[in-house]
Amino acid sequence: MSTDTHVVETTTTLALEEKGKLIKSLRRFDLVFFTICAFVGLDTLGTVANKGPQGFFWLVLLAAVFVIPYMLLMSEVGSAFTQEGGPYEWTKLAFGRFHGGIAAILYWVTNPLWVGGSLAFIATSAWSLNVFKIGSGTAGDYIFKLLFIWISIGVAIASLRYGKWIPNAGAILRGVVLGFFSITVIIYGIKHGVAGFAAGDLSPTRAVFFGLVPLLLFNYVGFELQNGAAEEMENPQKDVPLSVLRSGITGVLMYVIPVLCIILVLPAKAVTGIGGFIDAVTLVFNGVYGGAAHVLLILMTIGFVAALVTSGAVWMIGSDRIQAVASYDGAFIPYFGVFNRKLGTPVRVNVMSGIVATVFMVTAVAAFNGGDNAKFVVVLDIAISTTLLSYLWIFPAALRLRYTHPHVPRPYRHPFGMAGIWISTILVTGWIGLGSWVAVFPDSLEKLFGVGYDFKGTWGVSRVTFEVLTLGTLLVIVAVGIIGYVLGADVRRQSATTEIGADVTDAVATQPAG
Repeated sequence: MSTDTHVVETTTTLALEEKGKLIKSLRRFDLVFFTICAFVGLDTLGTVANKGPQGFFWLVLLAAVFVIPYMLLMSEVGSAFTQEGGPYEWTKLAFGRFHGGIAAILYWVTNPLWVGGSLAFIATSAWSLNVFKIGSGTAGDYIFKLLFIWISIGVAIASLRYGKWIPNAGAILRGVVLGFFSITVIIYGIKHGVAGFAAGDLSPTRAVFFGLVPLLLFNYVGFELQNGAAEEMENPQKDVPLSVLRSGITGVLMYVIPVLCIILVLPAKAVTGIGGFIDAVTLVFNGVYGGAAHVLLILMTIGFVAALVTSGAVWMIGSDRIQAVASYDGAFIPYFGVFNRKLGTPVRVNVMSGIVATVFMVTAVAAFNGGDNAKFVVVLDIAISTTLLSYLWIFPAALRLRYTHPHVPRPYRHPFGMAGIWISTILVTGWIGLGSWVAVFPDSLEKLFGVGYDFKGTWGVSRVTFEVLTLGTLLVIVAVGIIGYVLGADVRRQSATTEIGADVTDAVATQPAG
């Protein structure tokens, strides 16, 4: 950033101290692969494909009306406001530190619960089905899930100069797994024919739309995650827009092509939420590779599980940094705002994430029938959906910063000017608002539009129980955020200023002592 503009922000002396521990290690290559690894989640492919051609229709439509405007917003704000902890900093600058703190905890808490309560269970199921039997509630079950969780945490703890290679490898692994699967489907179709579908099957229905929206939006987020480590990038002003563009195009294709292949091979009723991708792999491998199918299926399952590990790791790397930045800025408990001097990583938040994920996993296995208890599923679902709620701050912040910080140089600007950034913000915030509402009140819009909805049959609990669990979970998360903000008061009083976009070393050298 040019130093003659002198656009500054208020921060804390603790923040300046911790920024000095950050190590620049992310190049453009790393950012592209980091974002692909965050953006493309194999765990939900089966659930989307389960909706058949309609699932494919909404997947493609949202790529146009959500992903594209989302990419344009994040390219602008991510290349202009390059402070560590990106989404927290943007929300803080736009709406204030308290709002930034609430957005940060909503953004962060999803990930340990997702890793310990969803990814670990999907990985165990796939492994048990195709590699060797593990069993539910056994010692092996606990050991496998603990290894899954703490490998993800270990990657986040490692110095980014080394740890970044795990997400990089995860992105490449996704390409290999999905590419090999897609080629095999083509061969299978040539040999055996495909299930296929008529053009009329693509005709959208409101029931599938309301049922899929939160999941598809959850699939399609992650462009801002790399900015959690913005001050560890070598050249964020130039690299962020290019990495968003390249990873966005690649990521959408990595969703669209496999989902299309799955619905061509399997009828929707044969695709389960958890096993959908592995179901399709098993079918086509047995139909194409004969005696070699078993070995290839084992290798594919190992690749699938490894990809899930890298999904958890990359989100831990980004979201843990965002929570740590909120902490050293006084918007959460300051203890968690300390970065390890040798590793340059927020080890305290990393460990907290691992503990939360472990407790969540053990609770599911020991107290809730291996995670199959309906009440636990409801809590897990809303906990995962908190990510969507955090974007209700993050997206409008990109627009508001155009007005509150107009003099901050923007290396990349929305190509359609102020009208474009307004339209993009309205579109993406509107979609997120819709997805969030459906996640919290899942039958309200269906009733409004006359769509049948079997609440008890869908969730296994009554509407009242669902809302108590849902709103109670959200209340606990927000309460923790408020308590954390209160406990950060002493750090906030030790204020300092730093130039927006300034290099870390320059900022430390020029700031007041407090």
